[in-house]
Amino acid sequence: MPMFEYSGVSASGKKVKGILDADNPRALRDALRAKGVFVTDVAEGNEAAATKPGEVSFRMPGAKGFSLRDVSVMTRQLATLVRAGIPLVESLRALGDQTEKPALKRIIGDVRQRVSEGDALAKALADHPEAFSDLYVNMIRAGESSGNLDVVLDRLTEFLDAQMGLRGKVIGAMVYPALMIVVGMAIVTFLMLFVIPKITQIFEDQEAALPFITVVLITISRLFGQFWYLVLAASIAGGVAFKRWYASAEGRRKWDVWLLKAPIVGPLVRMIAVSRFAKTLGTLLSSGVPLLTAMGIVKNILGNSRLIDVVEDARLNIREGESIATPLQRSGEFPPMMTHMIAVGERTGALEEMLDNVASAYDAEVNGRIQAMTTLLEPLMLVAMGIVVAFIVFAVMLPILQLNQTLG
Repeated sequence: MPMFEYSGVSASGKKVKGILDADNPRALRDALRAKGVFVTDVAEGNEAAATKPGEVSFRMPGAKGFSLRDVSVMTRQLATLVRAGIPLVESLRALGDQTEKPALKRIIGDVRQRVSEGDALAKALADHPEAFSDLYVNMIRAGESSGNLDVVLDRLTEFLDAQMGLRGKVIGAMVYPALMIVVGMAIVTFLMLFVIPKITQIFEDQEAALPFITVVLITISRLFGQFWYLVLAASIAGGVAFKRWYASAEGRRKWDVWLLKAPIVGPLVRMIAVSRFAKTLGTLLSSGVPLLTAMGIVKNILGNSRLIDVVEDARLNIREGESIATPLQRSGEFPPMMTHMIAVGERTGALEEMLDNVASAYDAEVNGRIQAMTTLLEPLMLVAMGIVVAFIVFAVMLPILQLNQTLG
């Protein structure tokens, strides 16, 4: 049964809109008329999104319309329904009724219609990459093939929750430093544009020799005050140039290589990538996804072109009969502890379990590093702001003290 997006007017004259399934537009109008709603406009499924492109964005989970958390909740609910023995089409219908986000409701409606027409669930999900990644689709396909769809859905839910948790910790660790930088720059800009020029005028009226630190402060203040548009234009031009350079394959590769070698940040980036690699690969393999397919999926979630190249090389070597651990170890980009644990897992036939252990170990290390960085950043930011404030205070006070000594 297709899904329709409608808008209309209620019996009280209030404008209403929503999504409802019906056999055809006429049946939809009759059903809504029985509820006291006069339909003014109706569109079917994805056609509604096409005719009204400004209403809903379907770029990625987290874009306008629905979030990754919404997809995780939907997956958990679907696992519960399937485990209870409810037919898949009926489970999807219940999900559509339960979901409050119109964008996700429309996608679920289209998937349900495709499944009711005989398509596999994975095939129907694959047509909505804005909501379901390659990893998601391949795990569902493996679950359908093995008859363990409810188990795979549970693993998907755990995986999505873990990814959201890690992302939340990283973002949370960066919020306070970013806020401090913005506030500090705003204060310094205000002083340079409005306070320092007035004090500078007093010094110039005295026609006295100024200390070097005061001359530097006055020069910076005039640069901001008289040539602010040049500073702004240079900043924008620099940002655009960096973005274009980073968008190129060579620029991205150089930046990612440098990022892995950067002090403090580099080890954290590597640990996060290793944790993602191990957790995702273990989840895919335990769900029945073939190794080469799983490696092809995993490389796309690492977020670092250097590590992506390493995994792709390893994938080619595995196709030629090599083990997983050997090419990863040869690259020098993955920690020795990880490659040794993978090698042991391959020898003992417990690769999935060993990958989960690797992911757990590096998740714990990432949490420790993030906590340590957060604890260290606060005093460092305060010291940096204190240095800037002290520079301004000394630059202002030194000529005042010299003037008092001269008058005295």
